[in-house]
Amino acid sequence: MSCTVCPRNCKIDRTAAKGFCGCSSVPLVARAALHYDEEPSISGTRGSGTIFFSGCNLKCIFCQNMVLQDGTLGEPFTPQRLAEVMLLLQSRGAHNINLVTPTPHRDAIVKALRIAKADGLSIPVLYNTNSYETVETIRMFEGLVDIYLPDLKYVDARLSLKFSRAADYFSVAIAAIEEMFRQVGPMVCDADGIAKRGVRIRHLVLPGCVFDTRQVLDAIKAHFGVDCPISLMSQYTPIPSCTVKPLDRPLTKREYESALDYCLSLGFTNVYTQELTSVGASFTPPFSDHVEL
Repeated sequence: MSCTVCPRNCKIDRTAAKGFCGCSSVPLVARAALHYDEEPSISGTRGSGTIFFSGCNLKCIFCQNMVLQDGTLGEPFTPQRLAEVMLLLQSRGAHNINLVTPTPHRDAIVKALRIAKADGLSIPVLYNTNSYETVETIRMFEGLVDIYLPDLKYVDARLSLKFSRAADYFSVAIAAIEEMFRQVGPMVCDADGIAKRGVRIRHLVLPGCVFDTRQVLDAIKAHFGVDCPISLMSQYTPIPSCTVKPLDRPLTKREYESALDYCLSLGFTNVYTQELTSVGASFTPPFSDHVEL
């Protein structure tokens, strides 16, 4: 069966070969654990029950989780086992089930969520994505996903082509995020500040690219309004394999402050910010071929 799960539309039979994303038809999981390095509304005090999938359809040259990008690291999981892991994370106190880079594994995850919910999964399910998604794929998660945490990486097609091999990134991503908002609306938190439902858009400010951050913020305001929840992230960490300028250096304080000032000047009312001390390896958890819970 030819794969059309994501906008790459590579039409590979993933039962016989790997797609553009590096994935076969069986998901590989490189880590499943309580994770404490998301926004406070996601990690809370007990951690986010995070499942890191191997493989990615975007291929960002600066990816913080580069070891997962080619789809080779991790342990194969059936939908039944995925469901069991979700329930185990719930039993350990997770605030939510956090699916990281789920797109290539859409069909298996949909099956797993249906099994898990039938067996008692009651905490929110979070879809953590680069937003290079088809609207059809996002629609398949309606009623199964409570929280969407989409990146909006670029507006400028030159940057998205150069850095992520996707000249059409913005038009694809904005349509997918609009579908997410249609399903669940903007993020809503409980009395303790823990996310229960809705969308928060993330944007990572890249070194030398504040001009595009301004375009991203303009687009968010135009499509979703100034009350749209945003995470404006400063945690860009240069990786050794990325030698393309200006991504070969850290983000400067001046660059991040310029991006934040512009964000506030637009009137955004719900913005999560980071200190530049957020930069570093702490945001990259350990991954392996064998998942221990």
